[in-house]
Amino acid sequence: MESLIPLEGIEQRIYLIRGHKVMLSTELARLYDVEPRVLVQAVKRNIKRFPSDFMFSLTRDEANSLRSQIVILNKARGSNIKYLPYAFTEQGVAMLSGVLNSDRAIAVNVAIMRAFVKLREMIASHRDLAQRLNELERKYDAQFRGVFDAIRELMEPPVKPRPRIGFHPHKK
Repeated sequence: MESLIPLEGIEQRIYLIRGHKVMLSTELARLYDVEPRVLVQAVKRNIKRFPSDFMFSLTRDEANSLRSQIVILNKARGSNIKYLPYAFTEQGVAMLSGVLNSDRAIAVNVAIMRAFVKLREMIASHRDLAQRLNELERKYDAQFRGVFDAIRELMEPPVKPRPRIGFHPHKK
C-alpha cells in the first residue's frame, strides 16, 4: 500500500495557508480514492470532530490563488469552482482516519502523518542550521572584522580627482 502513496507525492500536496500547513479536501479525496463530496459528507456527519483549527473552508480568493498553482477541478467539469475546498491541518487529517475507516484510508493517513513529521523535521533542521550560522558569525565577527574591512576597501574603486571646469588663471 505504501508504494501506492509515495512520501514525496504527499509532501507536494501540503500547502501553507493562513499560516498553517494543510492538505485540501480535493487532494485528500484523490489519495483516499473517494469522491470529494463523499469525503466532505463524512466530515459533515462528524463535524464535532473538526473544530476550526483542524479544518476550515477556503475563501474564493484563496481557492483562485491556489488554482493557479494546482488543478483543483477536473477540466471536464468546467472552469468555475462550484464548491470551495476545505483545508485540513495535520490534526484534521489525523481525525479523518476515524471518519474514513477503510484499509486504504488508514494506510493513506499513516503516510500523510509521516510526511507531516518529515516536513516538521526539515523545518527544525533548517532553523538549527540558521541559528548555528548566526552564532558562528557573532563568534568570529570581531576576529575577522579587520579582514572584512580590508576586503571591502579593496573592493571599492579608487577615488579619482575630479577635473576642474572653467577658467583657471594660475594654470598654464
